Amino acid sequence: MAQEKIKQTAGRSQLGTFAPKFAELNDDVLFGGVWSRTDKLSLRDRSLVTITALISQGITDSSLAYHLRTARANGITRTEISEIITHVAFYAGWPKAWAAFRYAKEVWADDAADTDAKAEFQRSMIFPVGEPNTAYAKYFTGNSYLTPISTEQVAVSNVTFEPRCRNHWHIHHASKGGGQMLIGVAGRGWYQEEGKPAVEILPGTVIHIPANVKHWHGAAADSWFAHLAFSVPGSDLSNEWLEPVSDEEYNKLESHQ
Repeated sequence: MAQEKIKQTAGRSQLGTFAPKFAELNDDVLFGGVWSRTDKLSLRDRSLVTITALISQGITDSSLAYHLRTARANGITRTEISEIITHVAFYAGWPKAWAAFRYAKEVWADDAADTDAKAEFQRSMIFPVGEPNTAYAKYFTGNSYLTPISTEQVAVSNVTFEPRCRNHWHIHHASKGGGQMLIGVAGRGWYQEEGKPAVEILPGTVIHIPANVKHWHGAAADSWFAHLAFSVPGSDLSNEWLEPVSDEEYNKLESHQ
């Protein structure tokens, strides 16, 4: 399914009357065209490439700050940006990295608190939080973490969501069997099938997801959340990722609690 195009208005708002063609190219071609080609390269990867290019050229001004904020929104973590800039330093130059770190520290300033929250949440469950879920980041709103629990007989993974994080609407296709089962491990979260009320997931809650049913799941707004995900064996299995759960949909759900 085609992803929604990136909407950018900075060109027209800042240069629309002075340089209308430049504004058009910036808003419609660079962002509306190139950045929107998420079927070719994820937003997260485009952020990584852009940050590297800017630092390499010594562009450490407001444009770098903007792209660092965008990178964080696209799922790049505090640990990852630190490693990215450190790596770039050896190829682009040490002073350029120092300048980039000044902005990065500001953008990820509150992540120290997030790190403490993650550690506290880890203590509340027996399964590990795992590593950043980078392989599927483009299918999530917010940051998630993944760790395999078992790869034999039935595939089982522990998926951890930061507050407000949720995956996109999706379908587990199968011609026979298939689907997924979730078991709440820690925190509080949500599961919803299309056209049905959302179901709260707490530790011990078991959710049976039939094959070929559109649904999403994720954390509550005020809580970290983790569930075990069991892949149910079947025939002709495939996953179809669809549109994100909008803030409007999500906030309406949370406001009823």
